[in-house]
Amino acid sequence: MSTAVVWFRDDLRVHDNEPLALAAHHHDEVVPLYTFDPRQYAEGMFGLPKKGPHWARFRRESVLDLRESLRALGGELLVRHGDPETVVPEVAEAYGADAVHCQTKAGTEELATENTVRARLAADDVSLERSWTHTLYHLHDLPDPADEMQDTFTPWRKSVERGASVRDSIATPEHVPTPDLDARESTVPTLADLGVESVEVEERGVLPFEGGESAGTARVEAYFWEGDHLREYKQTRNGLLGPDFSSKLSAWLAHGCLSPRYVHGEVERYEDERVSNEDTYWLVFELLWRDFFQFQFLKHGAEFFHRDGIRGVEKEWRPPADPATCEAFETWAAGETGLPFVDANMRELNETGYMSNRGRQNVASFLADFLQVDWRLGAAYFESRLVDYDVASNWGNWAYQAGVGNDSRDNYFYVPGQAERYDGDAAYVKHWLPELAPLPPEYAHHPWRMSEEEQADHGVQLGLDYPSPMVDIDARYDEMR
Repeated sequence: MSTAVVWFRDDLRVHDNEPLALAAHHHDEVVPLYTFDPRQYAEGMFGLPKKGPHWARFRRESVLDLRESLRALGGELLVRHGDPETVVPEVAEAYGADAVHCQTKAGTEELATENTVRARLAADDVSLERSWTHTLYHLHDLPDPADEMQDTFTPWRKSVERGASVRDSIATPEHVPTPDLDARESTVPTLADLGVESVEVEERGVLPFEGGESAGTARVEAYFWEGDHLREYKQTRNGLLGPDFSSKLSAWLAHGCLSPRYVHGEVERYEDERVSNEDTYWLVFELLWRDFFQFQFLKHGAEFFHRDGIRGVEKEWRPPADPATCEAFETWAAGETGLPFVDANMRELNETGYMSNRGRQNVASFLADFLQVDWRLGAAYFESRLVDYDVASNWGNWAYQAGVGNDSRDNYFYVPGQAERYDGDAAYVKHWLPELAPLPPEYAHHPWRMSEEEQADHGVQLGLDYPSPMVDIDARYDEMR
């Protein structure tokens, strides 16, 4: 009998899952394994929590759904709570495994964990078989090796679109022959077991973001096919309220509940059966942005966590880089800056774990450009809050916005102007800041422009009902231009 362990990581699905497919094809028995790493829920950079309750809830739901998918294939999921460096070799030994199959990723911590597991398995003559599964384009199909790739997105994208193709998705195994497991061995811990506070799904959020492959494929079905929204994706993607201004697939992609190749295949099918236009292409374009940062992490690694970024750009950041003593950061994180568009987005993030891409760009620019707070504090805070946190996408985009990452971005976002453009009627701001509901849109976006008499007339007093702005945004913008 030949036995393999399939160590699930950020690939919580049975469709297009190469480690699972290889194990089921080449071995007589397959032991699917997921281990809840306690370090994911512990303290991270700057003393902030590493992962927050929204991410933890989504991850737990995804593991529960994976277990059901495996059961439908005649298998079972072995669940552990402990660091993979210890758990994976122990499980391999307990089941007499010849090999362990797993996903490999570009993150520095992920690679360090993987390499330690590989070394410990090798000591017992067990091989670690790794598969690249987290991107649309396969690592080995790129026109240039990742360590030689261009650091600017557009020329890299064009070279990939000209010189590479997307591989076909891998078929789901018809059967996963798992040895008998004790029922306790497939029990998924509660959030309390993981030391994470439980949070209710906020009804004001754009989506409930239920974790799991089933929910992910259902979202594709709802957005692409039932709602027929893909045909206008580029036109609506900068929206702020409601479930369908964008695809909202990021959480399922980040946790690996959806394969990007599966999403790409659905786009192609939609283009064949419904319409092919710039909007449908734009979703693939966004998948390429995601790929770009994954491969950039392979090239630059830990440089993405340095204050000066991958380009070594020296900027004057407000010290200290410690959230406990950085009042400006705390005010920003709490959504109490007095800039309504910033505050509405931060409160949405805190309450739901989600924020639109337009919102992310604006709050990042405000923290890094206007407040000049070390951008890494913002990136670490997002890591602790986002339901769709992905190490490469998060840190790559933050470095980009702070001007220390890719494409040498030096543009600032004038937040009130962005608010007027993308939230003209102030519906979004009032949705998350109901204290501003009595105000007309002009004052909802610029409450500091109200006279004391106007504040009294509208029943919104700055400094009491809503904070006075922490900076003179117009004067600061004039300084920066």
